Amino acid sequence: MSGVARRSGEEPRRRFKPYAAYKDSGVDWLGEIPAHWEVKPIRALARSGYKTFTDGDWIESPFIRDEGIRLIQTGNIGIGEYKEQGFRYIDEETFRDFRCTEVLPGDVLICRLADPVGRACLAPDLGCRKITSVDVCILKPAHNVDPAFVVHALSGSEYLAWLGGICRGGTRDRVSRSMLGVIRVQKPPLVEQRAIAAFLDRETARIDALVAKKERLIELLQEKRTALITRAVTKGFDPTVPMKDSGVEWLGEIPAGWEVKNCGALFDERNERGRDDLPILEVSIASGVRVREFSDTRIEQRSEDLGAYKVAIAGDVAFNKMRMWQGAVGATPEDGLVSPDYIVARPRTDTVPDYYAAVFRTPIFMAEVYRWSHGIVDDRNRLYWDDFKAIRAPSPPTSEQRAVAAFLDQETVRIDALVVKVRDAIARLKELRTALISAAVTGKIDVREEVA
Repeated sequence: MSGVARRSGEEPRRRFKPYAAYKDSGVDWLGEIPAHWEVKPIRALARSGYKTFTDGDWIESPFIRDEGIRLIQTGNIGIGEYKEQGFRYIDEETFRDFRCTEVLPGDVLICRLADPVGRACLAPDLGCRKITSVDVCILKPAHNVDPAFVVHALSGSEYLAWLGGICRGGTRDRVSRSMLGVIRVQKPPLVEQRAIAAFLDRETARIDALVAKKERLIELLQEKRTALITRAVTKGFDPTVPMKDSGVEWLGEIPAGWEVKNCGALFDERNERGRDDLPILEVSIASGVRVREFSDTRIEQRSEDLGAYKVAIAGDVAFNKMRMWQGAVGATPEDGLVSPDYIVARPRTDTVPDYYAAVFRTPIFMAEVYRWSHGIVDDRNRLYWDDFKAIRAPSPPTSEQRAVAAFLDQETVRIDALVVKVRDAIARLKELRTALISAAVTGKIDVREEVA
């Protein structure tokens, strides 16, 4: 692990010494290993006895219960970590009738399905009895095998990439237990296994803590961005101007020089249909309206019949009737076609679309949209044009709409750039984490003195 300059707030890369002597492991993905290490099939890491290297149990939905013996599924198996989700159980009768294999804390659970295939975690102590699903292999380690080391070894990037490469094909990447069992992996002496596991537990926890701090920073920046937009589009950006009651509950006070209007007084519906010379646009909850990208690698193609599609002219505001209350709305960046399930609103001469696109994406406006939407169930609610027209919205003078939109362009770009920098830092930390695990478990670095 070569040393690099430390970036502010990041874990520095340190130099670790190699082992004194190496040998060829005889395993392509593993390469050279320390001369005194062994190579063993995965199944040889299990202790002797009945069902010590075995698949979980096939449990069909009629046997699932709301409480009892916990069923651990493939989604619970992360790369080196257990993920708490998907609470399913079976009863004692099913456990006995199916002769299920009980999973104990400290067992190694290896997922035979992608993504990625072959990932592993330690079985946790959940305070209840546990079994696992058939696509998870249970390894009960031998007395000279440290389970934490096995999990780290099966989290190495070289191992996962190699196994994923040979398992591709069919409808879903998968490895059989028999194939998994013969895969050869490194096996240091027990004392080194424990030292490597202790080192990696400590170092990955340190890196994970840094990642968590940076992820929290992104959350705070995004909260600041939302608050900034909401404040600007409902109060302006001059805190000294006099305010007045808007008379609209969700809006509260607004600057004294602003008005409140129905959306129907700000926009007209555009109903032009079908022009095959225009690109298809889509509305994203995350980023508003954009040109839809088509790819040969995705199972999709441009529709041949565009007669039902609606025309949107650059500067129109388009929204998804079913998802506007989630923020699926924005100003169109260019002329294009949108789905028949969208509504296209043409701004009137005193209406600045970028300002209203920002208004419509604020949490308080989206809550108001939800109140006006109709549907049998929540996730099928729709906002129809007549209801949209009736929603009350702030109406600053046109010059102030433009000023607010320009201010938000400048400030959100600055915040977004900070978010990108933090995400880049998180990516580098995760790369460091991956490299550290791979180097330690394959013997490229000697960490024994690090935990002495």
